[in-house]
Amino acid sequence: MLRSCAICGKSSMGGFNLQSSGKNRVRTHRRYEPNLQPLLVEIAGTAKRVLVCTRCRRSRERTA
Repeated sequence: MLRSCAICGKSSMGGFNLQSSGKNRVRTHRRYEPNLQPLLVEIAGTAKRVLVCTRCRRSRERTA
């Protein structure tokens, strides 16, 4: 299952780790994961726990 935000759909990204020791700059693959937090959301009258990124969680708390 893909770990992604239930509101905005933000998911993991790929990138590189740059090793700067010596002159040969070796690049190794790595993954950047979003900061997902559980949040209780009321859907159709029932409370459901969904994973939400922190930016969506903060904006939701400001409007509520």
